[in-house]
Amino acid sequence: MTEETHKDDHTHEPVWTYRGYELHAGEFNTAMVHLFRAEVNRANVWRQRLDTTTNWAVITTGAVVSLAFTQANVSHLVILLNLLLLTIFLVTEARRYRYYELWSSRVRMMETDFFAAMLVPPFKPSPDWAEGMAESLLHPEFPISELEALGRRLRRNYLWIYLIVGIAWFAKLSLFPQPIRVVTEIIQRASAGGLNGRLILSIVAVFYILLLLLTFMTIGLRRASGEVLTDYGIGDMNFEKAFGKDDKKAWFKNPRRRKQLLTMIVTNKPDEVSQRIMDDMHRGVTVLPAEGAFTHTKRTVLMVALTVTEVPQLKALVADVSPSSFVIVVPAKSIFGGGFMPLKEK
Repeated sequence: MTEETHKDDHTHEPVWTYRGYELHAGEFNTAMVHLFRAEVNRANVWRQRLDTTTNWAVITTGAVVSLAFTQANVSHLVILLNLLLLTIFLVTEARRYRYYELWSSRVRMMETDFFAAMLVPPFKPSPDWAEGMAESLLHPEFPISELEALGRRLRRNYLWIYLIVGIAWFAKLSLFPQPIRVVTEIIQRASAGGLNGRLILSIVAVFYILLLLLTFMTIGLRRASGEVLTDYGIGDMNFEKAFGKDDKKAWFKNPRRRKQLLTMIVTNKPDEVSQRIMDDMHRGVTVLPAEGAFTHTKRTVLMVALTVTEVPQLKALVADVSPSSFVIVVPAKSIFGGGFMPLKEK
């Protein structure tokens, strides 16, 4: 069998078979495109539901504030009732946001690990991606917690609405039925329905303190699909801190440089692996002799500088040449020379 015939047979090899039916590569790609469109549509629907809940909160707040300031005899408790409605809207929107993130995470997974994999070596999706997508379809779980969803929606939208309601409530107590002369009058006017004014003020203060705690304590939760970096098959590294992403940058700069990594390959076939890396990836290899701490086995460590999208190709290459090897990937702050940034400024 010639090489051309072998390639042709491989092209027509079925990807999936079931009860006599065969799904070939073209049909598989078509099915994935339809799945991608379906997940995008689901995400868009839940995105619209999020906007609807926010609109309810804005309209309700506007109506309550207008009523409280246009009718002098309206009790300030109407504004406090609006706080309860806002909280109900916030909880509802957080629940919808978790559903939105479920569909959005699948879309993001297909974008980074299926479609983007067609653009960089080794030009094929990772097996981990297929397993992750299948697990998400068979056993769907919310990708983010309730606390993260509440905190995210609170920071993005509801915190400002709560602040407006709080300011409107104090303005209502201060200006109606007539402007106050001393601050202590607010305590007297805050009393309503047999409840002491100090008690009502304390309850409102505790409520806003809890809101602020929820706002700032959930900042570190980064499970939402739009907030995390793609690992390209190299795990949950904290690239933002490793690459100094927290540093301040000029607003007009839009860096396009891919993340830079330092890989160390521990192998017993250093010559074969090094040659394949230099031939296939056109990257330099530094050879470091090493010895096992307990087994005293002579092995070799190969050090290679790569960009983040080259890691899958390196893994496939090492697995093909020396399956018993293992690869360590660590982030690098900056790499100069050898196909990266120049050593000398021009």
